[in-house]
Amino acid sequence: MAKKEDFVQAIKDGYTFKGENVKIGAAVLDGEVIADAGIFLPLKTMNRHGLIAGATGTGKTKTLQMISEFLSDASVPVLLMDIKGDLSGIAAAGSVNDKVTDRYQKLDMEYKPEQFTAELMTLSDQKGVRLKATVSEFGPVLLTKILGLNDTQGGVVAMIFKYCDDTKLPLLELKDFIKVLQYIGNEGKQEIEKSYGKISTTSTGTILRKVIELQQQGADIFFGEKSFEVDDLMRIDDKGRGMISLLRVADLQNRPKLFSTFMLQMLAELYATCPEEGDLDKPKLVLFIDEAHLVFQEASEALVQQIETIVKLIRSKGIGIFFCTQNPMDVPASVLAQLGLKIQHALRAFTAADRKVIKQTAENYPETTFYKTDDLITQLGIGEALVTMLNERGIPTPLVHVMLCSPRSRMDILTDAEIDSIVSHSKLAAKYNEVIDSPSAYEILTAKLQEAAEKTQQAADEKKSGKEEESTFEKVANNSIVKSMVRTAGNTIVRSLLGALGMGGRSSKKTTNWF
Repeated sequence: MAKKEDFVQAIKDGYTFKGENVKIGAAVLDGEVIADAGIFLPLKTMNRHGLIAGATGTGKTKTLQMISEFLSDASVPVLLMDIKGDLSGIAAAGSVNDKVTDRYQKLDMEYKPEQFTAELMTLSDQKGVRLKATVSEFGPVLLTKILGLNDTQGGVVAMIFKYCDDTKLPLLELKDFIKVLQYIGNEGKQEIEKSYGKISTTSTGTILRKVIELQQQGADIFFGEKSFEVDDLMRIDDKGRGMISLLRVADLQNRPKLFSTFMLQMLAELYATCPEEGDLDKPKLVLFIDEAHLVFQEASEALVQQIETIVKLIRSKGIGIFFCTQNPMDVPASVLAQLGLKIQHALRAFTAADRKVIKQTAENYPETTFYKTDDLITQLGIGEALVTMLNERGIPTPLVHVMLCSPRSRMDILTDAEIDSIVSHSKLAAKYNEVIDSPSAYEILTAKLQEAAEKTQQAADEKKSGKEEESTFEKVANNSIVKSMVRTAGNTIVRSLLGALGMGGRSSKKTTNWF
């Protein structure tokens, strides 16, 4: 009994906050849900980032859905990366069933189905608001890191951007960048070398191959106009709730390069445009990246460093980032160290390697006398997790086994008709889905090269035409029949002249001998 009292007191001391907070569940000890030991989430620390991890089917996606709902209630806008396609139901009210009723009875809470205002977005041809960005907005440094180029190749990319700025060549789509790259290696080589120095064909060839690799993952759809304005992610609906922007990227699971490209650009744009905010009572925006291993799957060391830098610095802008993945080890240690809130769902130990990962994971959490962490991680039920976070003073809270609240919105996908209805009423869809094809580097250089080719052809035609007018007699004289006739006539004239002079050669008369 004393153990339970000590436990309840420890939880109350660790999870009582002065500022605005939301209840996400209740503590569990020895299999018993203790409703009095509520687990609260302080909004003030939601810009300290977080991790939601767990094996498939343990409820981690529904956990991020539930936290997103509480943030929306608190007027905090949310951006959800829907990789598996099962988060769209947040735009529809949930339904009561026996499992939900039983869970909320244990938590001593009331379940109220709610529908949340959501904006459906896409990076591809799916239904929703099209998110795009121009090549110029990426800039040479970010593009170099995304393509995984070395310093020399990065210098060429920087030179291309400088050349396009100097010559007023807009870089909007990837085809613009490719066209400039081809131009400086061929027709414009002398022009470039004169102003910017020599460029290795090996470097331009490598860069071109890297860009084509990005194109093969569908990047052409993402690059272009109209550029998405990140301010549109930070909206409040008519009811005072934070808008939930749902980015549907289920078709990008086999294209991790494109997904990580978008994520890095989005974070860089948010960091560049949002002002410094310091310590806010609640964040301006929270991003949840489901299946976060896709961000790091094909990321180079330079790209990981860039993400780590942005994660470190963007918290001062009032923006929080939460990574949701199956295994905590999917997130690089340098990034993992920056995450204040950790919600660990169950892990499965099928192999020796799994047990090693579980032991390592347990060592990353605060020590506790109430649980044997490495054993408990494998025994957690669906919708249960080990939780620790930073309190308002930046101190980690006690590690606690929590039965989490379930989402109040639908825990399933929307129908096609529901999706069509949301998109048709979206102001952002009307704003961003208009097809725009402004004159850019590709069109300008193509026209320039075509004009040069036409001038060259015209000059050649004029030269050829002039030669024909001057050599009409030569053309006649060069005819084989004419040549033969001239030759015959000439021989006849020469023989006649020689005969008249007595130099015609032997006489045709024979001397007669009478004897």
